[in-house]
Amino acid sequence: MNDNNDAAVSGGKLTLESVERFLMAASMGLLCLLTMANVLVRYFTDISFAFTEEISVALMVVMTLIGASHAFATNHHIAITFFVDRKPQFQRFVRGFAALCSLVMFGLLAWYGVFMAWDDFDFEVTSPSLGVPQWIYTVWLPILSVVIVLRLLAVLRRGGQ
Repeated sequence: MNDNNDAAVSGGKLTLESVERFLMAASMGLLCLLTMANVLVRYFTDISFAFTEEISVALMVVMTLIGASHAFATNHHIAITFFVDRKPQFQRFVRGFAALCSLVMFGLLAWYGVFMAWDDFDFEVTSPSLGVPQWIYTVWLPILSVVIVLRLLAVLRRGGQ
């Protein structure tokens, strides 16, 4: 681990990395508990908790976006480096270009995610299983996309590293 993560894990100070790690672990743990409960209930009673799928999908989206934010910030995201590794002089430019492309994509995701969440709120759309307002699930897409955009801006400020 790098120094930034060592401080977060050691309990020194509360960092965004430690909050992201906690949220990823909490969402994964809750996802596992919901799935296990559904499997056990279905096995013993032949009744399915259909609502768990709705919550599981929302948790997976949240976990994925938080993980993406953490991956961009710690330079652990997926990268295809076959050509870049053979031409080190292009490395800084290509990494910056990749971060810029990701910034545009998550910026668009945040922009259109706001409209989607607003439509869910405005038209009072409810979720299929639980009947709760759908915007409770969809509002996290633009919020977490903005977090990723901020992380990518920090990466670009560091020079794409």
